[in-house]
Amino acid sequence: MPLLPRRRAVAVFLAFAFAYFFSALVRAITATLSPTLVDEFSLSARDLGLLAGGYFLGFSLTQLPLGTWLDRHGPRRVILGFLVVAVIGCGAFAAAGSFAGLLLARVLTGVGVSACLMAPLTGYRRWLTPDAQLRANSWMLMTGSLGMLASTLPVQWLLPVTGWRVLFLGLAVLLVVAMLTIAWLVPRWETPAAAAGGPAPGYGAIWRHPYFRRLVPLGFFSYGGLVAMQTLWAGPWLVKVAGFSPAQAAGGLFWINLSMLFTFWGWGFATPWLARRGIGVDRLIGRGLPLSLLLLAIIIIAGPLATTWAWALFCISCTFVSLAQPAVAMAFPAALAGRALSAYNLVIFVGVFVVQWGIGLMVDGLRSLGLAELAAYRGAMAAFLACCTASWLYFVLAGRHNAAQQAAVAGTP
Repeated sequence: MPLLPRRRAVAVFLAFAFAYFFSALVRAITATLSPTLVDEFSLSARDLGLLAGGYFLGFSLTQLPLGTWLDRHGPRRVILGFLVVAVIGCGAFAAAGSFAGLLLARVLTGVGVSACLMAPLTGYRRWLTPDAQLRANSWMLMTGSLGMLASTLPVQWLLPVTGWRVLFLGLAVLLVVAMLTIAWLVPRWETPAAAAGGPAPGYGAIWRHPYFRRLVPLGFFSYGGLVAMQTLWAGPWLVKVAGFSPAQAAGGLFWINLSMLFTFWGWGFATPWLARRGIGVDRLIGRGLPLSLLLLAIIIIAGPLATTWAWALFCISCTFVSLAQPAVAMAFPAALAGRALSAYNLVIFVGVFVVQWGIGLMVDGLRSLGLAELAAYRGAMAAFLACCTASWLYFVLAGRHNAAQQAAVAGTP
């Protein structure tokens, strides 16, 4: 499939970015709505973590078939089918009258938007040059940060006017508009006749690939944990630990997401420039990610003093791991890009679900043992820090092991 001309590529990017904006908004909105939902449905921390994680559970359930469908049928056809489910999920959330109804609607919504990033990244693998892929990946994530930004203060301002149910009905309508835009601007998929008629390759080669396996713990804990903090637990920390009001916490989340937006915007310029100078993704992750571990340790120690900017700096420092997504796609042939990306996305979003729910379980469990709220949050975050540290060490050590293996093979006569 030929590369797209520049003007057409920009139009395709904007169409996909429009849908991904609303996907990210729906993903992160539970952090802003959490005080309202807790009061209205009497939710515990465990319930809140499960509700937020339900989106990622639905997201995760589709990733393996999604990759096969993307490679076979293409981004346009697949994302349009999935977004129908997202529209239904938003409508169901608006109509829910119980926690079970909210959870089911979140799972449906997660299923529906699960192609909103993988579909464009699969297309970019064929339609754009490698440098442009790195830039497009970062700027898609920037668009996601813009959606998360919209889920904070704008949602907080609209809540007294419309209520949360009307907000979700409005999101359903806007997702329909996104579908129409994609149908108009995104090209159809050109599948080679041989591939179209034969059986689709499986995931075995992807899961066995040493580079993919090296990135799995980072994707699960560090990338998944970044999303879990950004879309849920930074908000309750600001309210329960730092003593913010719900409106102040929404303002804090606004600044966190704004900082993420500018970070991904900057990565879009920096990564192609760094790659041309021999500074690759592995080096950036290996040397940059320890900053996030240090910052999380400072947050745990500071407790109530760790407010908006501490969490913003933590999230910014975690973005090194986001560079792994285009690297995974380019590590495999273009015909396997959808499966490689979806397999890695599955790792990330299972991680998000586990971290979101796991922290809620730990906070409730530690509270039931008699610990104060601050101590319970510190304990849960310390366990999360230990997992992130172990995943980074595995990434570094596996890289050295692979390099040693390659050197040994190269020296074999």
